[in-house]
Amino acid sequence: MRIVWKIFLWLTALGVLGALAAVGFVAYAFWHFGRELPEHEKLAEYAPAVVTRVHAGDGQLLAEYARERRLFVPIQSTPRRVIDAFLAAEDGDFYNHIGVDFRAVARAVVQNLRNLGTGRRPVGASTITQQVAKNFLLTNEVSYERKIKEAILALRIEKAFDKNHILELYLNEIYLGQGAYGVASAALTYFDKPLNELTVAEAAFLAALPKAPSNYDPYRHHKRAVARRDWVIGRMVIQEMISEQTAREARAEPLEARRGRDVNFVKADWFAEEVRRELADRFGEDGLYDGGLSVQTTMDPRLQQIARDALRDGLILYDRRHGYRGPLTRLEAMDNWPTRLAAVRPPAGMPEDWQLAVVLEVGRDAAELGLIDKSRVNLPLERLTWARKPLRNGLVGASPEAASDVLAVRDVVLVGPDTEDPDKPQMRQMPRIDGGVVALDPHTGRVLALVGGFAYERSQFNRATQAARQPGSAFKPFVYAAALEHGFTPASLVLDAPFVIDQGGGQGKWKPSNYSNRFYGPSTLRLGIEKSRNLMTVRLAQKVGMDVVSDYSKRFRIYDDLPRTLANALGSSEVTLLKLTSAYGMLVNGGRGIRPTIIDRVQDRTGRTIFRHETRACGTCLVHDWQHQPEPLLPDERPRVVGTETAYQMVSMLEGVVIRGTGARIAQVGKPLAGKTGTSNESRDAWFIGFSPDLAVGVFTGFDNPEPLGRQETGSSVAAPIFQTIMAEALADQPGLPFRVPENVRLIRINARTGEPARVGDAQIIWEAFAPGMEPNPRNAPALTGATIQPETVTGDETVAPTLPIPERRAVGAKATDGVY
Repeated sequence: MRIVWKIFLWLTALGVLGALAAVGFVAYAFWHFGRELPEHEKLAEYAPAVVTRVHAGDGQLLAEYARERRLFVPIQSTPRRVIDAFLAAEDGDFYNHIGVDFRAVARAVVQNLRNLGTGRRPVGASTITQQVAKNFLLTNEVSYERKIKEAILALRIEKAFDKNHILELYLNEIYLGQGAYGVASAALTYFDKPLNELTVAEAAFLAALPKAPSNYDPYRHHKRAVARRDWVIGRMVIQEMISEQTAREARAEPLEARRGRDVNFVKADWFAEEVRRELADRFGEDGLYDGGLSVQTTMDPRLQQIARDALRDGLILYDRRHGYRGPLTRLEAMDNWPTRLAAVRPPAGMPEDWQLAVVLEVGRDAAELGLIDKSRVNLPLERLTWARKPLRNGLVGASPEAASDVLAVRDVVLVGPDTEDPDKPQMRQMPRIDGGVVALDPHTGRVLALVGGFAYERSQFNRATQAARQPGSAFKPFVYAAALEHGFTPASLVLDAPFVIDQGGGQGKWKPSNYSNRFYGPSTLRLGIEKSRNLMTVRLAQKVGMDVVSDYSKRFRIYDDLPRTLANALGSSEVTLLKLTSAYGMLVNGGRGIRPTIIDRVQDRTGRTIFRHETRACGTCLVHDWQHQPEPLLPDERPRVVGTETAYQMVSMLEGVVIRGTGARIAQVGKPLAGKTGTSNESRDAWFIGFSPDLAVGVFTGFDNPEPLGRQETGSSVAAPIFQTIMAEALADQPGLPFRVPENVRLIRINARTGEPARVGDAQIIWEAFAPGMEPNPRNAPALTGATIQPETVTGDETVAPTLPIPERRAVGAKATDGVY
């Protein structure tokens, strides 16, 4: 008995010593591995990388930007069945353990001992808390040392945070395959559903993924994915989270994961890129890609599509006028031609409704083409008459007399539907010319549409915002606006006659000329802008002074510092389409300054507004209902650029451009419109900028490496048709609103040719707009006289303006000075 007692005492002592040793080992391990562990307190301010979503003005999705595709969902908004599925699969005792499940650890130790020497991967027993520690604070290294650190951090995390916060961290951070981070993103990725619409079977599938998303990929390993899903469903039954009946229904449900989300993005690549750049500048790269911003842009998807299609069609139309440049390539042989054709790479940016085709047979009257799907297309000669041979200086040869003059067997070409009759395919070619379109609200500067070229896939260069090109005559309205505020009226006469300047320094003489190379004598300012007279514009700029013209160009935010040379009055200094269109908007809005904007509002991940384009406060706007109170009146904080009278006079004169001048084709729209053509030297750039009362649109066309567009190609022939198409479609369902006339403007009937008050029998009578006190003299006033302004003199690089007096505004009732300038 004494021996037994001694043995018992020795065993007890050994047990105590062992326990003390174990406690000591654990304490040492906690001390040793707990040193220099990451700070877990930062999990309290968890702000995961979340997708930034950019929306069009009507709420449609325009773009998403993210390094990790994640949508954050608070735990209180996460459906119970989703939570239960993950708890059943990953940590059934989550709400009971202290961060480490010691029973599960013991089971794992036994299992790993059994697996020694088998080469199998060690079995883990990580709780959700441990996975949070690993995902946020540690690496994915497989080692016992990492597991110990993981356990230590899990215990610390459990002491610092409640269970729901830990579960929220886990469900929003975990990677679930296919680029989806977090359960909300995974629900959209695999099932195109929000979390609250997931079935039990779908939630169970998502819960099956954390262990190894690639192993249970439903696209490559469908049977394996279904088996793992059903295992999770079984675990939910064991945990009494669902009934047996619900489990049977869930297992019977087919696993139908979708490839990619069924999201309709608005097609507006250049607009989206401009938004991305502005967001990156304003909030930084981290704010853009990780910040979870919600961005409301100014874009009107309908107008964007109209502008995109109109520019594309206009560039194609110009390109066809200038002939056929030949096939894309030629097949080496015709055996198995569909396979050979399928191997040909389509040109970047090819329109979606165009196809590659190869010439199978060709004769005099027609050619037969084959498509990749082995179908055939017949092209009669009448549809090939445009395919003339390009010559120098934009000229083309004679129309082909036979289809064989254009095509040969083995030629690979493009075909697409005819714009007027889609059932009749046409041979197509990618245009070399490019261009841009801007449409904006002239009252606010909100950019409603922005197209930077023919195809974003071909070139990401934005010709609406990045291309600085010579505007030519499209700049003239701002010279005339300066003149109108320095004593001139739309009826003032300016001499249209030869003009020569000796530039000095051996540079020769500058001899500007009109497009027609003719001279027209004394003409009204209105006629000068309507017919785009260069010589009148130069004389007017000389009279007013280039310092004044430069100042006005700065007021309209066209140029920061326009050089004071007369050539710049004819638009020889480069400018972007966005700036010039915005400047035209300042004319039609009554002379108020605007800044173009593409973003209305930005909210952070919590819904707090952190940027708003509209900065005016309106305390009376936020009301629950209308009690017959008056409308809120917001202050107009836009700076005054020119007087309301001047602005309307320019609008009226530019409306004349459309009715009688270089933009006469625009009148076919049948709505009140105004605008101006622009063509640079040698027709290298072609513009049309114009507006309705509430919409300003600018069009630029030209080659990226500037070269002449061709003989008789101008803003009127290239850009104006694009503007016309845009306005016709944009205003199709709107009434024809006239331009707003300021109250103090006097409308007087005058002779359009002489600028004098109209008399009975005059043939060309128009209503002309005059500022108070600037009305024309009566018919019996002295005859028009006045000396021709002499050309400016140039000494070296210094321009010396003439010292002639500038007419000044007079009091109401005073008479305008007669004379020809």
